[in-house]
Amino acid sequence: MRRFFIDNLQASAGSSVTIGGDESRHMLTVLRMGTGDRLILINGSGTELTAEITSVEDGEVKLTVIGEMPCAAEPIHKVTLFQCLPKAGKMELIIQKCVELGIHAIQPVYSKRCVVKPERSDNKTVRYNRVSHEAAKQCGRAAAPEVFPVMTLSSCDFSAFDLVLVAYEGEEELTLKTVLSEFKEISATGETGIAIVIGPEGGFEQEEVDFVMRNGKNAHSVSLGKRILRTETAGMAMLAMLMYDLEG
Repeated sequence: MRRFFIDNLQASAGSSVTIGGDESRHMLTVLRMGTGDRLILINGSGTELTAEITSVEDGEVKLTVIGEMPCAAEPIHKVTLFQCLPKAGKMELIIQKCVELGIHAIQPVYSKRCVVKPERSDNKTVRYNRVSHEAAKQCGRAAAPEVFPVMTLSSCDFSAFDLVLVAYEGEEELTLKTVLSEFKEISATGETGIAIVIGPEGGFEQEEVDFVMRNGKNAHSVSLGKRILRTETAGMAMLAMLMYDLEG
């Protein structure tokens, strides 16, 4: 069935819902949907609502919700990516792929070796959230991960996370695999909050890694392997490893 994200949707089984605007035009004009067709409504909270079109009037689509259930595509563990600003054009790819892999939220970060300077305009944040929304819709998720406005690394707060992981090329001993094997006992009890921190093209300075270590209650700098990954690769690779190891 076709899936549609509807912002601020408050509905449950048996409720009536009216949809207008771009989504109704897409249903009626592009998809040629009509009375009796069924679809899935996504309210952004992780729930899927199955609904049936009951009527079409003045460009608006009226539906009845006939069932609801949690979305199986939403991960148990909430992973937030702290991604230092990459060179132009890379952030949208990072957002798209990390949404597909199961990220919970994305925090763009400005650090000392970032080549790109942060912009004061909200235009990029709006565009990044649109990329997240479209990626979530495409991959069958029931929530579009939020992309926050850019922050400096020194302003980031890691204290609320159960685990903080910094990908650091200077780490020669501790691997991601080792940390995750120890963390499994904590994660087995249910939902956890995990932060992964990725540097820019030039990497982190040691004092920046030290700041994250002090700021996180269970923080580790980890190696991702014998090869140095590009900034746009590291977050995706780390997230994929996390999801495979913790969620199967």
